[in-house]
Amino acid sequence: MAFVQLAEGELHYQIQGPEDAPVLVLSNSLGTDLRMWDAQMAAFTKHFRVLRFDTRGHGQSLVTPGPYTIEQLGHDVLALLDALHIERAHFCGLSMGGLIGQWLGINAGERLNKLIVCNTAAKIGDPSVWNPRIETVLRDGPAAMIALRDASIARWFTPDFAEANPAAAKKITDMLASTSPEGYAANCAAVRDADFRDQLSSIKVPLLVIAGSDDAVTPPSGGHFIQAHVQGAEYAEFYAAHLSNVQAGAAFSERVLAFLANH
Repeated sequence: MAFVQLAEGELHYQIQGPEDAPVLVLSNSLGTDLRMWDAQMAAFTKHFRVLRFDTRGHGQSLVTPGPYTIEQLGHDVLALLDALHIERAHFCGLSMGGLIGQWLGINAGERLNKLIVCNTAAKIGDPSVWNPRIETVLRDGPAAMIALRDASIARWFTPDFAEANPAAAKKITDMLASTSPEGYAANCAAVRDADFRDQLSSIKVPLLVIAGSDDAVTPPSGGHFIQAHVQGAEYAEFYAAHLSNVQAGAAFSERVLAFLANH
């Protein structure tokens, strides 16, 4: 198990793949941890040194008092790269990880080679969605996380996928139930307050936007918006709900690898 020491605690990470290969950073969604990328690892580690981590407030990483900001989470990524002496990397983030990717593209493009943002938007939801959830989680703690887990299957996967792949769906949704309520609420606030709609045009690194056709959380319209505001951005869409990397599996991995291989 590997950790990087930040000023306030430890950030948990794993790094796998050839030591001389380019680095690809993977950033998890709200309520999951680095294991959400398990389906991609066999394909990605053939070509890349894959660095994945538990976002602050998730998994085995530090849980500090909230609320958090996407800027703060972006600085955690930069601190991780610095600690591992990685000058530049590709970055792929999903949902909240996609917001972190947008922040990095806008504010730290010199550290990125290529950027992939998946199942995300320049602004996700509004306070009427996030504030009641934050309040409930802080009030009810672990019981609220279990209730969120049970509701998340419908948000994260299409019904046919969840029915055909119950073990895969359970593995992911169980991550939500085990997430720190304090960490989850603090990250909800980071997502609530992020709005990059007026800053997207400053992203200059090659960008791929991935959406899920049946994603009710971050519909394809949000992906199209990002693509339209970043010069030269590519767009891909899969039959999936919110976790397209899990549901689309090999097709998702192949599209990412094709984008990263294209010079």
